[in-house]
Amino acid sequence: MNGLIIVDKPNGLTSHDVVARIRRILKTKRVGHTGTLDPFATGVMVVLIGQATRLAQFLDKDDKEYEATVRFGFETDTGDLTGKPTADQGLPDDELARRVREADWKDILARFRGELMQVPPMYSAKKVDGQKLYKLARKGQMIERKPVPVTVHELELLGIDQPFGPTAHIRVACSAGTYIRTLAEDIGRVVGVGSHLSELRRTRAGRFGISQAATIEAIDSLPDPSSSIIPMNEAVAHFREFVLTGDRPAKTKNGLSTRTDEVLSDGDFVRMIDEQNTLVAIGEYIMAEKIVQPKVVFG
Repeated sequence: MNGLIIVDKPNGLTSHDVVARIRRILKTKRVGHTGTLDPFATGVMVVLIGQATRLAQFLDKDDKEYEATVRFGFETDTGDLTGKPTADQGLPDDELARRVREADWKDILARFRGELMQVPPMYSAKKVDGQKLYKLARKGQMIERKPVPVTVHELELLGIDQPFGPTAHIRVACSAGTYIRTLAEDIGRVVGVGSHLSELRRTRAGRFGISQAATIEAIDSLPDPSSSIIPMNEAVAHFREFVLTGDRPAKTKNGLSTRTDEVLSDGDFVRMIDEQNTLVAIGEYIMAEKIVQPKVVFG
């Protein structure tokens, strides 16, 4: 049982909870995922089954896409709705709404497109000196964090409304490692009224979109839940195909490289498949020797 399941993660579960539920449903222990979502966040979560867990290193750096809701008026210590208010602007609702409504959104959004430097929030899973930041934050410790480079490919305003205070709905397409809560805070600071992330839904992770995702309940209700598994070869379809013929699949599984005259760039990863379209290995092209060297082999 090897492959991927695209789960539509519900609000309230941790990513670890989702993995545990899939383990129970499929009755298998070897389950992982390619990117953590906070408990309040929903949407696309790529879950890896069996030998596919070894593909995580090739998938966790994929671009992501989100729909998010930014609530204005105050910041929180976590940057999202789960935290305690820390910087309330103290503005009347009508004044707050006016400032958000009249903000120059074209200019604001333009500021946050392209390459940015973000300071990782204290309430994040990022490790500093081997310690996860959120564990330090829960102890009341604040440490200096170095800005990290991220890229926002697309950023658009979907709408503004006022259910419980002014909110803006945005769509973000970005590089892996982009903190949407930090983006939400930074937008509020530019508007001048403070803000935090109140909702987050991941709509795409790499080549997998929300239309391909299924709820845990839907997967569990299938006569054969394993029928929802996507083959490993499809998971790495963004890598160039490299077909192994004759005795090369067996030799590749033993770690032997294969010479090629194909035009590739040095260091390119390829998916090495047999003539039955089964993924045998992920290989790396070494230009100096004109070979594809298997890096991860599947038995």
